[in-house]
Amino acid sequence: MLTPLEKVLLAFVLLATATAFLAPLFRRYRIIRAGTPDNRFDRMAVRAAAALYKILFQRCTLKDERLFTGLMHVFIFYGALTFDTMTVNHTLEGFFSGFFLFGGSRLGLLFSAAVDIFGVLVLCGVAYFAVRRFIVRPPAYATTRGDSALIYAALILVTLSYFYFEAFAVASDPAAGRWAFLGTALARSIASSGLSAAAVAAHVKIAWWLHILIVFGFIAYVPHSKYLHMFSGSLNLVFRKPDAGRALPPLDLENSEVFGLEKAADWSWKDRLDALACMECGRCQDACPAYASGKPLSPKMIIFNMEKHLLDRQKSIRAKDRGALPALVPSVHSEGEIWTCTTCGACMHVCPVEIEHIPKIVGARQSRVLMESAFPAELNAFFRNLETNGNPWGIGFAKRADWTAGLGLRTLAEHPNAETLFWVGCAGSFDEDGKSIARDMALLLQNAGVDFAILGAEEKCCGDSARRLGHEYLFQTLAAENLALFAAYRFRRIVTICPHGYNTLKNEYPALLDRVPGLSAEDKSRLRSVTVLHHAELLASFAAEGSLRFESGGPHRITYHDPCYLGRHNGLFDPPRELIGRLAGGRPVELANNREHSFCCGAGGGLMWTEESLGKRINHLRTDEVIESGAAEVVTACPFCQTMLRDGLKDKERSDVRVRDIAQILAAKLR
Repeated sequence: MLTPLEKVLLAFVLLATATAFLAPLFRRYRIIRAGTPDNRFDRMAVRAAAALYKILFQRCTLKDERLFTGLMHVFIFYGALTFDTMTVNHTLEGFFSGFFLFGGSRLGLLFSAAVDIFGVLVLCGVAYFAVRRFIVRPPAYATTRGDSALIYAALILVTLSYFYFEAFAVASDPAAGRWAFLGTALARSIASSGLSAAAVAAHVKIAWWLHILIVFGFIAYVPHSKYLHMFSGSLNLVFRKPDAGRALPPLDLENSEVFGLEKAADWSWKDRLDALACMECGRCQDACPAYASGKPLSPKMIIFNMEKHLLDRQKSIRAKDRGALPALVPSVHSEGEIWTCTTCGACMHVCPVEIEHIPKIVGARQSRVLMESAFPAELNAFFRNLETNGNPWGIGFAKRADWTAGLGLRTLAEHPNAETLFWVGCAGSFDEDGKSIARDMALLLQNAGVDFAILGAEEKCCGDSARRLGHEYLFQTLAAENLALFAAYRFRRIVTICPHGYNTLKNEYPALLDRVPGLSAEDKSRLRSVTVLHHAELLASFAAEGSLRFESGGPHRITYHDPCYLGRHNGLFDPPRELIGRLAGGRPVELANNREHSFCCGAGGGLMWTEESLGKRINHLRTDEVIESGAAEVVTACPFCQTMLRDGLKDKERSDVRVRDIAQILAAKLR
C-alpha cells in the first residue's frame, strides 16, 4: 500500500509513538518502585486469573449501582480491544499490501463484522458519557473535564476515521468488505457517486494515514490522561487485597521512626499504584456517607490529590528525598477529610479497580495522632478513658460485669474450661441499650444449652475505635493484654454482639500474635484456631437446627439495617434476614440502601466518640430511609447502630418506630 518513503515515515511514527508512550510510563514506574514495601506477590497465578476474569467479563464496571453506565463502559472497552486488534492489522497493512490478520478464515469474517458493530457501540458510549459529563454534570464527574473532552474527541475521530478508510477500501476492492456491513453500505454510496477509481484510491491512502496518525497520536497521549487506567487499573486488580478495609496492617512500633503516613515517602508502592489507577468515575464519592451528608470528605479526591501530588513532586519522590516533601496534612489531605471518614468501606466496595481508600485515611490519622498529637479535642477523653479503664466511658473496670446481676453467669476465672467465651464488649458492659442486648443474648445462650462464660472485670476494649482513629499504640496495647488473657483459658469459640469486636477479634488480632511477648508456639496455634462468631449468625444457626424454640409473629412490617462491619466488610447478610423471617413470618422490608450497599449509621471509624459538627448528621440520612420504608420496627445487629438509629428517630420525632437488636426480638419470643 505504501511507497518505500512512506514506509520509512511510518516506521518513524511508530518509533516516536513508542517513545512518547513509554517515557512517561517509565517515570510512573519509578514513582511506584520508590514506594515502601508491601508484599502483594503471593499466589500470583491466582491473582492474575482473578484479575483477568474481572477485566474480560467487565465485572469491575457492571455493578448494580451504575448498571447502565457500566454497560456503556463495556461498549467502549470491547470496542477498544477490537480497534486495538484492527490497529495492528492496519499498521501491518501499510508494510504489506492486502494484509489481513485472519486471512480468509471464518474468524476473519466475524471480526470484520465485529469491528463495525463495536465502532457503532463506541460512538453510542462516548455520546452517553459526553452528555453525562458536559450536560447532566453530576458532581462525581467534576474533575479533568478537559482531559475527558480530549479522550472523547479522540475516540470519535479514531472510529470515524476508520469508517472513512473502510468505506473507500471496500469501494476500491469489494472483497475487502467481508462481513463489514457498515463499510459495505457506505461503499455502495461511494460507488453510486461516480467517483473515479483514481479518486477512490487517493481517498484510501488519505484515510489510511489519517486513521494511523489519529490512533498513534491518541496512544502517545494516553499516559498523560486518565485513560491510563486501562493499564494501571488492570494491574491494580492483580495486586488487590480483598480484606484491606477490614484488616489494617499493624505498625512496627518498636523499630519504626515514622508512624503512619506523614509524607508521600511513606506511601507504599501499592498506595502509589492506587493513585495512578483511578478512573475518576466518582462511584466512591457517590457511595460515601460523609460526602452525602455534606462533609469535606470525597474518597475520589483523596486519591485524585494523591496522584496530583505524586506527579507534581515526582523528582523528590523518585529520589526518596523525604526532607524535600511536605506533610500530607494539609498539603494533600485536609483535617476535615481525614477525620470525617467512618471507614464503612462503601468507597472500596464500589471501586471498579479496587482502590484501597481506608488504609490511606487511617494512615494519615496515625501520623497525626502518634507523631503530632493533633486530633479532635473530644478524643482526649476517649483515649484517656481507654488507657485508664479499658473502655470509652471511663467507668471503673470493676463494674464491667454489673449487667449480669441475677443471671447466674460465670466468668472464665470461675469456669476456665468453658467451650465458648461470650465477648460482651464495651457497649454490652456499660451502655444501657447495650446491656439490654447482652442480657438477652446471655439468656438465649442459656436456653440453647451453650457452655459459656464471660471475662467480667478481666475484659478490656478490643481497641477497634482506637485503631481506626489512628492510635495504633493504644490498640496494640489493648490487643496484647487481651491476647495474653485469652492464652490463659481453653475456650474454642468467641461470640460477640458487636460487629466491630467481631471484625477485630477475627481479622486483626491473629496478625498480632507474634508480637505478644510470652506466648508459646502452642498458645499461638490454639488462638489461631479459635472460631469467632457474631451473635446473628450463631442465633440463626440455633433457630435453623431447633436449639431455640420461639413463637412466630404475625404480619409485622420490619426492616433490617446492615451494620457496615458485619455486612459489607464481612459478608454476613443472610443470617439476620433468615432469623427475622422466622420470627416475623416473612422477609424484612429492605431499605433503599441494603446489603452490600447499606448506608452507614455514622458511628464507624471511631466517629461514635467525636462531635459531628460538619454537614448533616449521617444517622439522620439513614433514619430517613427507615421512615420512607414504612416499617414499624427497625432491627439491627450492632449496639452502636442501634444507638445511632434510635437517636435519629428521636430527632425526627418518630419514636413510634421501634429499634431493637436481633437478640432482643428473639429473646422476646422465646417459648
